[in-house]
Amino acid sequence: MLIAIDAMGGDNAPECNVEGALSAAAEWSDTQIVLVGDEARLEPLLINKPANLTIRHAGEVIGSDEEPVKAVRRKKDSSMVVAGRMVREGEADAMISSGNTGALMTTGLLVVGRMQGIERPALAPMIPTLDEVGVLALDLGANMDAKPQHLVQYALMGSIYRSQVHGIAKPGVGLLNVGTEPGKGNELTKETYPLLEALQGIHFVGNVEARDVLTGGCDVLVCDGFAGNILLKTLEGTAGAMFSLLKEQFSKSLKTKLGAAILMPELRGLKGKMDYKEHGGAPLLGLSGLVVKGHGSSDGNAVKNAVRQARIALQADLVASISKEISGK
Repeated sequence: MLIAIDAMGGDNAPECNVEGALSAAAEWSDTQIVLVGDEARLEPLLINKPANLTIRHAGEVIGSDEEPVKAVRRKKDSSMVVAGRMVREGEADAMISSGNTGALMTTGLLVVGRMQGIERPALAPMIPTLDEVGVLALDLGANMDAKPQHLVQYALMGSIYRSQVHGIAKPGVGLLNVGTEPGKGNELTKETYPLLEALQGIHFVGNVEARDVLTGGCDVLVCDGFAGNILLKTLEGTAGAMFSLLKEQFSKSLKTKLGAAILMPELRGLKGKMDYKEHGGAPLLGLSGLVVKGHGSSDGNAVKNAVRQARIALQADLVASISKEISGK
């Protein structure tokens, strides 16, 4: 398999992407990795480059503050667009980017192409849960607005992903809502509930409140991108604030510092459970090729884990499995 990495995408690019690519290439010698970006900046970072790691030059970069559609259409030699074109033309089996989310979504739609039968692809990151199983949530930001039929497609794609990639035999699908009763919510959730209830091929567990997400209320959480992105940012912010508060409390006195020293291994393990970097990235489900979105502040470890995630999805033939289920062929 061949995986293209947008080497210029992300807050810590290109160093983080090079570091992650080198680690991934060393661990999985059966995988060809291509760093797509400015060769003059990448080459000096690749001392002792392994045989399964190469560079594809791309002279332009799409910035985090650029208007997505204009940037993708104008910057055809940008690292993100070139990587997307490699997927579309069969030069790469998957692409990974930690760059501008809107631009990556546009690249997915305009360059890679949408899967037949899917109206709107969805961003589907894993949210860590206390039982360490995690919940796949979609959509968490690719589309701010959604219709009931879009959420139905999200539910089906998410269920296939958890089954094919994570090996869960009967993934529970929940609808993010303000209450567990069927009649709760806004017009979108009220209209979506009976459609999910009647949908063949998924195990619908009903409405799930935000407070139950981290305790494993379901395996797949379905919502529109606006509510989903607020949920994601709230969880990230709360986790960061809690660890900052713990650090502050444990630094108050010699007594608390001694307690911190004793508890440090457990605290590191807890932080690891809640760390997005361990999951690597979020697939954009519903595209005709595999596209994985890394967190904007990804480090080398996150990029490596995104490669691992892409490998598993490719081995499970995820895109073909979703396409077959959606089209019924």
